[in-house]
Amino acid sequence: MNIFAFGFGQVSKYFIKKLAKEKNNFELNISSRKDSHSGLFEGIKFNSYQFDVKKIDNRIFEAILKADYILISIPPIDGQDIVIKNFKEAIKKTKTKWITYLSATSVYGNHNGEWVDENSETKPTSPNGVDRLKVEKEWMQLASKLDLPFQIFRLSGIYSNQFNILKRLKSGEAKIINKKNHFFSRIHVEDIADILLSSLNNFKKKEIYNISDNLPASAEEVAMYGVKLLGIDKPKTIEINEIESEMLKNFYKDSKKVDNKKMKEFFNRKLKYPTYVEGLNYIFNKTI
Repeated sequence: MNIFAFGFGQVSKYFIKKLAKEKNNFELNISSRKDSHSGLFEGIKFNSYQFDVKKIDNRIFEAILKADYILISIPPIDGQDIVIKNFKEAIKKTKTKWITYLSATSVYGNHNGEWVDENSETKPTSPNGVDRLKVEKEWMQLASKLDLPFQIFRLSGIYSNQFNILKRLKSGEAKIINKKNHFFSRIHVEDIADILLSSLNNFKKKEIYNISDNLPASAEEVAMYGVKLLGIDKPKTIEINEIESEMLKNFYKDSKKVDNKKMKEFFNRKLKYPTYVEGLNYIFNKTI
């Protein structure tokens, strides 16, 4: 088995950790903005090839041609997918069995707190959502043209043992934003890795899946559960017009509940953390 990961952030790392536990004999190649190097990750040898908008290690082309499975977690840069831009010809020549593009539920935009599924209208409001949707369409067109074994995972808000509301509450970074009926969905990174692992052997071409937990909730509800777990005072509440971060402003423009039925039915997996309650309880008991 030969895996190529474009980008090696927390989702890719959790995925490889899971795979290493199940299968100790596979070749791992990744791209990184750092200088090319080799190393060990979870006992697996890997080669990392430098790739960013300014520099490409040409050995990366050979590594892509050998890949059985290709995971793409690099977000759009200046509205462009730099993987398609630089490696379309190489991907044409691969004999890969599986290409997965990690997108985001920001492509749906604002649905005023209503449920969205994979057939819902995509009307992104944020620059990130607009770029993600554009790149999704480019990948789907390429997949259709070349008949690639390609799927899209639209990820909800990712949290993990390292990055979560409990840490932000403890550090004093978390704020409560005063916005009624604001819903969003989230997913623990370990559940994303589980679904990726399932999809290696359970795969259908040109499908899109929402990767989300079972309980959409407001940011305030999740924060207040964290407050209760930590036994601390409620953080400061601020008004929408007081938000300084552009990213946070965009986040509060959209309100939707993400439906995950297609994911659960197709991959036939129960989530380890079906709601934020189980996820935060685990993080609190294990890491706090």
